[in-house]
Amino acid sequence: MGFTEYWDEIYVKTEELNELLSSYWNAYSNIGTWQFWVTLLLFVIPLVLLFFKVDRERIFEVLFFGYTVHILWTYTSMILERNNFMIHTHFLSPALPYSLNITVSILPVGFLLLYQYTTKHKKNFYMYSILLSAVFAFGFATIEEWMGLLKFYKGANNFHIFLIDLAVVFISYWFTLFIKRLKDNHAKSNLS
Repeated sequence: MGFTEYWDEIYVKTEELNELLSSYWNAYSNIGTWQFWVTLLLFVIPLVLLFFKVDRERIFEVLFFGYTVHILWTYTSMILERNNFMIHTHFLSPALPYSLNITVSILPVGFLLLYQYTTKHKKNFYMYSILLSAVFAFGFATIEEWMGLLKFYKGANNFHIFLIDLAVVFISYWFTLFIKRLKDNHAKSNLS
């Protein structure tokens, strides 16, 4: 098969997949289902909480950390879903990533508030991150699976989610520290 034939076939299959997802969403995940409303609440509630709890004096630093968690988890989730390791079976819209409520809201806000708390009160970020990752992977993901909102395939399980959580959060933390250090060095050089 040549270059054009591959892309023609990819186009056709993508159109078929989009139609199938829309049909599925209309039947099982639409606005009239309890799953839609649970998904919407899991999206909105953490963002409302964030609005009231974010440290406004450190808002850019804290939101940068949360944004980094969001970006890393969104790409990771897309890879896991595209390769059928993990599927969120109910979603806000077939046009959006399936795990949007988790990767945009729950995980970033949870870890962002943890980052804010541990850095403000000089607590061990790594220890608290391990604990929160365990709560998300073995508690929250288990409840999602039990409710039929999440399915694992190809041997993927909660322990893998736990490890991914840790990798995402630690990379986000180190990247945030790196950017803070650049900012502080730039501020010092401007004072000289």
